[in-house]
Amino acid sequence: MKVHLTLLCATAGGAAFGDGRLSERGLREAVSAGAALRPYSLTLRAPSFPCAQMADALGMEATLEPALRDFDYGEWRGRTVGEVAATDPYRLSAWLTDPDSAPHGGESVRHLCRRTANWLSSLPPDTGRALAITEPAVVRALLVLALSAPARAFWHLDVPPLSAVSFTPRGDRWNVRLDRITLNDRAGSGPLERRGPALVT
Repeated sequence: MKVHLTLLCATAGGAAFGDGRLSERGLREAVSAGAALRPYSLTLRAPSFPCAQMADALGMEATLEPALRDFDYGEWRGRTVGEVAATDPYRLSAWLTDPDSAPHGGESVRHLCRRTANWLSSLPPDTGRALAITEPAVVRALLVLALSAPARAFWHLDVPPLSAVSFTPRGDRWNVRLDRITLNDRAGSGPLERRGPALVT
């Protein structure tokens, strides 16, 4: 048995940093997605309320894993991007362009990448099939690691809600699979597809 880790992205509604909850549509889609997911030997979730909501909607008993937490947004937590851009555009620009910058007093992109990389490397080799319900930022950080991309690539990865990204070890590297989750449309228009993350150019 080896590690086969699937990251499932939960994205809250609203544009505030580190705030919000899943929309009604997001909850309905999570319920539908639960029927499409295969069984897992281990299910984990980030500490946020949206990730707890998603685990409940999927009908899964998920163990809280602090290492999967979202960015520490520092003094920006609860504020919208628009609010920060209007009052402090230069510090926001620095955070979005310099992976070592943390102008909000919280966490830099590089720190997040290191934190999540340390967590991934700590998984026991006999973990088996594991599911981790987590934040878009965590998915981006682990993709940066698996793709051996520079930390500056972080903001060029788009991670939609219900993206499913699978990681399996190959020697001292990780293989990545971008999965699709087919959702049953309860309005009667047929199946919907959620595709995994894509590079934004």
